[in-house]
Amino acid sequence: MHFKLIIVFVEDNKTDIVLDTARKFGAKGATVINNARGEGLKQPKTFFGLTLDTQRDVIFFLVEEHLSRQILESVAKVAEFDSKPGTGIALQIDVEDAIGIMHQVDELTQEYEDNI
Repeated sequence: MHFKLIIVFVEDNKTDIVLDTARKFGAKGATVINNARGEGLKQPKTFFGLTLDTQRDVIFFLVEEHLSRQILESVAKVAEFDSKPGTGIALQIDVEDAIGIMHQVDELTQEYEDNI
């Protein structure tokens, strides 16, 4: 099996809907890193030296490559990445090798066999 790593940078108030959507479309799990900071086209506003911006979360999904595009597009849609500027981004990267995911491979294999 071949895998892709989907990385999502999202406003923290949309993390749960991103996780739910990814799972709905085949993701078996995720890693969430809270309280990341980022900057887009517009710099965040400051007030007396304090930055006034929303907190971001970084979410990692290791998914089977045949599921990755649908997960990526679904996550982008529910998080409104293309319709509202500054809401976040999502990307996918090819994974050359991964260790510690045999339980995921076993479950995906079982799902594919059940569907055939």
